[in-house]
Amino acid sequence: MLIIPAVELKDGRCARPAPARAGGAKAYDGDPVEVAKRFEGAGARMLHVVDLDDEAAGPNSKSRKAARRVIRAVEIPVQFAGGVRGVADVQQLIEYGAAQVVIGALAAESPETLEKFVQLFGFRVCVGIAARRGSVVFADGRERGAAKLSAVELARRAADAGVDRVVYAEVSRERASARRFDLGQTCAIARESGLRVTASGAVTSLADIKRLRTIRRCGVDSVIVCDALYNGRLTLREALRAA
Repeated sequence: MLIIPAVELKDGRCARPAPARAGGAKAYDGDPVEVAKRFEGAGARMLHVVDLDDEAAGPNSKSRKAARRVIRAVEIPVQFAGGVRGVADVQQLIEYGAAQVVIGALAAESPETLEKFVQLFGFRVCVGIAARRGSVVFADGRERGAAKLSAVELARRAADAGVDRVVYAEVSRERASARRFDLGQTCAIARESGLRVTASGAVTSLADIKRLRTIRRCGVDSVIVCDALYNGRLTLREALRAA
């Protein structure tokens, strides 16, 4: 099981643990390059960099520029997610040196565009799927359309388009940003599509990582870990040992 630390970017800065008085809310004032190099030094074999800036900021956002600095500062592969809306975005990130670019809502909204991405960039693109009770949800937390698109169906579409990996997260009823693990659904995504799956959820302890190891045979071979590494619930070295 590959442990992939996440580096979340907002306004060009990286998330860090917030003071207790902040009620657990994240603060963004860390140096993303420093954080990325610390993860690399602790043994990470890959990073997941997320741009949380408003999509309207586009390719010249502060976080997109910070992502470039991170990609060029480390020697391990970097997977990038957030705000990818077209071929130009993917091309820019690959030119920066991103090993893989995650395509989110666009994969569900336009299968033809996803196929074009794969034709142009091959396995450098993968598909991010967020779902609630098995149905795909978007950044606004809503399930669009009268006929809901199932996560399994979207994974199959991704496979048909030539994608070889999906990043899958089960989200809470309250908000799309609150992620949890559904081992059965995560396993089903891999089994039904034949794709390799990276789980993305709220890892809060080493027990969560050990639970994920039980579904490796389904094709779930990696997990993105974020908050627990920042709030001190576990260290990357501990996570790597558990995996």
